[in-house]
Amino acid sequence: MTSFNVLTSFTNSYRDRWTALKTISKTVIEDYVIAFQRDPAARNWLEILVCYPGVQAIFFYRLAHWLHKLDLPFFPRLISHIARCLTGIEIHPGAKIGNRVFIDHGMGIVIGETAIIGNNCLLYQGVTLGGKGKDQGKRHPTLGCNVTVGAGAKILGNINIGSNARVGAGAVVVKNVPANSTVVGIPARIVSQRNEEFNCM
Repeated sequence: MTSFNVLTSFTNSYRDRWTALKTISKTVIEDYVIAFQRDPAARNWLEILVCYPGVQAIFFYRLAHWLHKLDLPFFPRLISHIARCLTGIEIHPGAKIGNRVFIDHGMGIVIGETAIIGNNCLLYQGVTLGGKGKDQGKRHPTLGCNVTVGAGAKILGNINIGSNARVGAGAVVVKNVPANSTVVGIPARIVSQRNEEFNCM
């Protein structure tokens, strides 16, 4: 490889990482702003910055996920571990979390490595997006956009929760949930289906 090609490769790599950092900065601001919209108890910016563990956990996750995508072997997990100690919320750096996701209260939340969460989702304390054993590959749930997951709910395995769905508090979900549905119980069952407009952007 010529020195010109090396320089070009380095420049492109640097540009890509800088673009990724700018995107993360914009996303973090959106994560911060959504706290005002989701929580009527939010009073001012300092309170959210210092006293909202869900916002803090998402910030740590964004940093850890960026490092994870750079294939760094240790630091992403270290950041996740520190975040868990500080907030009580465990998010694997390999998970994929969309924009404007709000974690309310948050203590005890666990989000697995292959979990995917769409835009505008709301998670309450004690939620688990986990696996069902030692499966390989995609083994954690996928949440569409605008999904609300109640306190203590467990969503397990490689299943899909459709956009605009609601999972009741304490539910255990092991099967796919259609969009615009509400599920409750152990095991979770559909109790209502709606026909609502929602925005995934």
